[in-house]
Amino acid sequence: MKFLPANIEALTSRINKACQNPDKDLPGVAVAVIGKDGNLLFSHAAGLRGHGGSEPLSTDSVFWIASCTKMIVGIACMQLVEQGLISLDDSDAVERYCPELKDVGVIQDDGNLVPKKRGITLRMLLTHTAGFGYSFISHKLRDYSRPIGFDEFSGNFVDFKQPLVHQPGENWQYGINIDWAGKMVERVTGKTLNEYIDENVFKPLGLDQISMTPSDEMKAKLAYMHQRDDDGNISARDHLLRYPLTVEAASKSSLFASGGAGCYSTAPDYCRVLAVLLNDGTCPRTGKQLLKKETVHEMFTDQVSHLPPLAQHEMTSSKSDLITRSMGLHPTVPGDRQGWGLTFLLSGGTTGRSIGTAQWSGLPNLRWWCDREKGVAGIICTQVLPFGNDQLFQLSQDVERGVYNGLS
Repeated sequence: MKFLPANIEALTSRINKACQNPDKDLPGVAVAVIGKDGNLLFSHAAGLRGHGGSEPLSTDSVFWIASCTKMIVGIACMQLVEQGLISLDDSDAVERYCPELKDVGVIQDDGNLVPKKRGITLRMLLTHTAGFGYSFISHKLRDYSRPIGFDEFSGNFVDFKQPLVHQPGENWQYGINIDWAGKMVERVTGKTLNEYIDENVFKPLGLDQISMTPSDEMKAKLAYMHQRDDDGNISARDHLLRYPLTVEAASKSSLFASGGAGCYSTAPDYCRVLAVLLNDGTCPRTGKQLLKKETVHEMFTDQVSHLPPLAQHEMTSSKSDLITRSMGLHPTVPGDRQGWGLTFLLSGGTTGRSIGTAQWSGLPNLRWWCDREKGVAGIICTQVLPFGNDQLFQLSQDVERGVYNGLS
């Protein structure tokens, strides 16, 4: 599988165009696309490492991938399920390993807490049906936590000891669910989450530019974080997830490893993980098996078919500097109700992707997709807030369309 030169030129031109105006466009973008054989079909970067600077962004630049982390932690959880160490549907085990969840309350519209009606399972955590939210999405959580507030990017465990925003199993709500799944991985294995995924996901794939605690080499290549104001102007801003970038080695044990948003990576290294899903759990480059074929199939099976279609879900915003309000999680084709697998959205689209393609995104406007039917996956990376940037979304659609045109 490979692209013709004309397809590569068209993709390169479109990405370059997205970064033409450093004050109004995307500050910098890196794109990587991988085939089922594990070889990169396409890789390109455009724009600058940071607004106002002169250093170009490169395909080797390191990005905070935020919620793109969730898929990686899903692989870790399913490895433990395969080994019989944890179960998808045993709420007693969840509360045994995470006793903090036994008596967690549920916020009502009036701000009061009521007891939860049932136990929380790992399946609920991986499908965002356990009842947790995000304080930057849920007005109830934001208002409940005032005047101090919750900060999901502090690196402190206390910020994840939040109440639920709905009863377990009764709704889909995006939130800190997979952070708690990551905490289960730690308590089941006795390792930090970063140690576990490094030993059992990254090293078997031969990856060294992806981590929850970036090396000095990775930090030297870190892309700057940016903010877009109400008038569309871009400026550099402080990094949102600072603790893993500043913590001293001796103090790393105090870091809360966020299973929902804690990884940093280059675009090519993240694609190497996606290639494992394309190949039913086995790395096509190293031959290492991370998951069984049937486990990957379960991850790509809609787990929320009993709930309203996700295409109709409203993503609200309670902190406008971090996220913009939107209706629906991703545009799709008629007849596709969309669904949620184990840590990611399952959705078709108008770009050429198959129905049931896995995809998700990261808060600083990153997007990935993994089409097992057509054997192609990719990621589009930038570092600009708030999430929901129309320019990045349109670029991601155009990149996908260009990729599928190249395949055909």
